[in-house]
Amino acid sequence: MSTQNPSTTSSDAARRVVLLGSTGSIGTQGLEVIAAAPDRFEVVALAAGANVHLLARQTIAFAPEAVGVATASETQVRAALAAAAAEAGVPTPEPQIVTGPDAAELIAAWPTADTVLNGMTGSIGLRPTLAALRAGHRLALANKESLIVGGALVKAAAAPGQIVPVDSEHSALAQALAGGRAEEVSRLVVTASGGPFRGATAERLRQVTPAQALAHPTWDMGRVVTTNSASLVNKALEVIEAHLLFDVPLDRIDVVVHPQSVVHSMVEFVDGSTLAQVSPPDMRLPIALGLGWPDRVPGAVPGCDWTQATQWTFEPLNEQVFGAVSLAKAACAASDTHMAVFNAANEEAVDAFHDGRIRFDQIVETVRDVVEDYDPAVVLLSAGQAPGELTVEAVLAAESWARETVRSRW
Repeated sequence: MSTQNPSTTSSDAARRVVLLGSTGSIGTQGLEVIAAAPDRFEVVALAAGANVHLLARQTIAFAPEAVGVATASETQVRAALAAAAAEAGVPTPEPQIVTGPDAAELIAAWPTADTVLNGMTGSIGLRPTLAALRAGHRLALANKESLIVGGALVKAAAAPGQIVPVDSEHSALAQALAGGRAEEVSRLVVTASGGPFRGATAERLRQVTPAQALAHPTWDMGRVVTTNSASLVNKALEVIEAHLLFDVPLDRIDVVVHPQSVVHSMVEFVDGSTLAQVSPPDMRLPIALGLGWPDRVPGAVPGCDWTQATQWTFEPLNEQVFGAVSLAKAACAASDTHMAVFNAANEEAVDAFHDGRIRFDQIVETVRDVVEDYDPAVVLLSAGQAPGELTVEAVLAAESWARETVRSRW
């Protein structure tokens, strides 16, 4: 599934885009990119989880053919559309409306689309990811969890170059990898800002409050992703994502702390040369590249100001304090479903932390305990799944076991 050498075919026709998670951080920034380049992109469908009022305003602005909502009825969606239209002083739009838990999956395969931006959060994005790939759409993937928990399922469904990464680190790697052949790659270096607790001791992490965990110094993200960035779980997931996207062994993927978040990742080649992708920390750039790949979108974001003095620093990751990366590598190597357990256990532990049931440092401790307790032969067989056969049902069974295991602790 390597994206190192995707098709370089471009077209003058506007890309017809589906946005999954349109009301979230990635979705709203994706719509900003589209609005700024109307000659390049056209919205054909939107899907959201619950925010029907914002979805209605987006529908007024972009006139999609279809909208999908997971947790609202068609009546509620049409009422929100009528209210948004009245507020804007325009006629009420009448898109096709898809509701229910399968809404995002159905919207992902929308027949008139050619590009899908999956900006959903969590492994709930797995079925929509598979639906988009099976429909033959180019997938601009910001929903890293669907690749991480789906693993071989997603790789088997994807044609060469069909997935274009949208995470800033993986977008950087894809760009840097274009500078050499696959056999010339020595290692991937994934950068991490270090989050709000860079340089912290283990004792400091015991005292972290939810408000402190959400105070990321660089990025504006949702609760789960921001907390994951503080615990370095997000970086752990990104290492696994890089391994799956670019087919580079885990022992040749390193993490380095770079608090300025300007160097988004690097590729080291066998001759000792390292290529880095550099840009201001603005997600609109990797989103624009993901939507327009392989073409760049002029003016997507302002570039670096090279007239000003600046300094970039790099530090090794303290894996004694932040153990998520090494834990994820071990889980990924253990079985095809261990990362589903890792991800689900983390999501439950993050909720427990924000609910005041566990300390911040217990998030990764909980994930470690659950991953170590997981036995695919026992868990999957008890759920009626064959341990050696990776299916969506097997992934969901592993996730369900992990969630129930974490919840039973408190």
